[in-house]
Amino acid sequence: MRFLKGHGTENDFVILPDPDGELDLTASFVARVCDRRAGLGADGVLRVVRAKQVPEVAGEPAEWFMDYRNADGGLAEMCGNGARVFARYLVDAGLVRGDEFDVVTRGGVRRVRMEADGEVSVEMGRPVVLGSSVTTVGGQEYEGLHISMGNPHLACSIGDPVTQLDLGHQPTFDPAVFPTGVNIELFNAVGTSRAVMRVHERGSGETRSCGTGAVATAVAAAALSGETTGTWTIEVPGGTLTVVLDEETSYLRGPAVIVASGELTLAE
Repeated sequence: MRFLKGHGTENDFVILPDPDGELDLTASFVARVCDRRAGLGADGVLRVVRAKQVPEVAGEPAEWFMDYRNADGGLAEMCGNGARVFARYLVDAGLVRGDEFDVVTRGGVRRVRMEADGEVSVEMGRPVVLGSSVTTVGGQEYEGLHISMGNPHLACSIGDPVTQLDLGHQPTFDPAVFPTGVNIELFNAVGTSRAVMRVHERGSGETRSCGTGAVATAVAAAALSGETTGTWTIEVPGGTLTVVLDEETSYLRGPAVIVASGELTLAE
């Protein structure tokens, strides 16, 4: 099985080209591939498949479907860093034409743009604020906004330095609010339109970055000052992302690189 490895701000993915939909990925196989000791190691798997080969999205107009799986093998609706890495692969492999094109995700069709400086921008859809909820990290309770980016988020502005948090364990959350789990962002607002963020992702644990989480963080940070639009710089352990919020949608911009390719010998 051919694979590639890529990352966006160190949120890393194994890419499995499967244009004709021949792979039948199981959750256990994905988990083995993502294992950092016994597999290739990654925060998730991106299967590259034509949308017409996948019944759940066969009616979508775009050609390519980003079949994203979390490190535990669970399906995910959307992944902002993954979408940029997915787009980088499509361009490098000559599977798309032009600097702008659409990608199908479980969270809907997303427009991607390849920037002149090498970064990639992706249209992330309109964030939906669904109320507030709480999480507990290291015995400390934090309140945040429940935000849907196609996938669920709890973005919490905190006074404690995020660099000192222990995110090696699953933060608590209300299963009545988040019955399928949640991505939990904890951030410090540090000046005008800037925030420092860490994240514990559903199905993957703490990651070096989360694209949908960066957008959710920007929404929550903007809400602190009564704003709903603007451009935000989100600093994550793996680098820096730019989030643009407007009245209709949101955009995520950042690096996306392919670092390796080879043959995967793990069996299903």
